[in-house]
Amino acid sequence: MAQHAEPALRTLITARRAELEVQAEKLSQQLQEVRDELEELAVAERVARRLAGQLHAATEAEATPSLAAGQVAGRAVLLVPQCERSADEAVLPADYQRIMDVMRRADTPVMVKQVCVELGISSEPARSEAMRSKLNRLAERGWLRKLADGKFATTL
Repeated sequence: MAQHAEPALRTLITARRAELEVQAEKLSQQLQEVRDELEELAVAERVARRLAGQLHAATEAEATPSLAAGQVAGRAVLLVPQCERSADEAVLPADYQRIMDVMRRADTPVMVKQVCVELGISSEPARSEAMRSKLNRLAERGWLRKLADGKFATTL
């Protein structure tokens, strides 16, 4: 009887071994999937931290008026911050502060050429258009008002 039990026992052992190997393979695949997901989460966490840092830096940069030069078409240009109620003209670049001084001293709205004359700048078209651009920029950012007739006035 022991001889008949031995092949049956081997068959059971072989079958159980096959079941366990299949289960081990499935567990190995599940473990690899878990490791892959953990790695993806680690990458996502690094990206989220980097984006949060960039957002924080951008928010701080917006909160603090900048006098830094920017780049447009490869040329350095001065940045003019948005005017806010509590904003001081000291946040403006020096050229723009001089323009604001001329505008404050004017009794009535002024034309571009008048600002050029007051600042001792030639009123030739290239110079006056550059001044018009600065005045428009100040108006767009709320420092000045541009009137329908093309003249500029202080916002108060």
